Amino acid sequence: MSPLPRHRPHQLSLGPLEAEILAIIWAKGGATVKDIHDHILADPDRDLAQASVTTVLQRLAKKGWLRREVIQPEKPGKLRRVYQWQPTVSQQEAKLLTAHQQLQSFLAIGSPDIVAAFADSLDTAELDQLDAIASRLRALRSTKREDV
Repeated sequence: MSPLPRHRPHQLSLGPLEAEILAIIWAKGGATVKDIHDHILADPDRDLAQASVTTVLQRLAKKGWLRREVIQPEKPGKLRRVYQWQPTVSQQEAKLLTAHQQLQSFLAIGSPDIVAAFADSLDTAELDQLDAIASRLRALRSTKREDV
């Protein structure tokens, strides 16, 4: 089981276009604005300005999901730099962080009656899955105690 990543985006919630662009970057292992814009426009039913892609990338960087690296510095006669956008967490780490946030929100309800009512509605397979999770947690905690 993977631990939560050290780096966590400041804001986990993403809009639909943010999520789509992040998925493109994960799939490509990094991308420029042009790469992302071309990928989106490959769908003939889509229309999106390149400036909109840049705005979304900057928003994702501000939220802590991306970082940018200069891949082509300014040259004489060239007016701008070219950046490649890299994810700060992997897709798997993002799933872990999202699941952790959802679990924390669920546990924040704080009412044992509500949690019990929810658990009572689970079927046998889901209860078996919860039992497996509990067993795994006990084993992890036992290993941690032995290491200390």
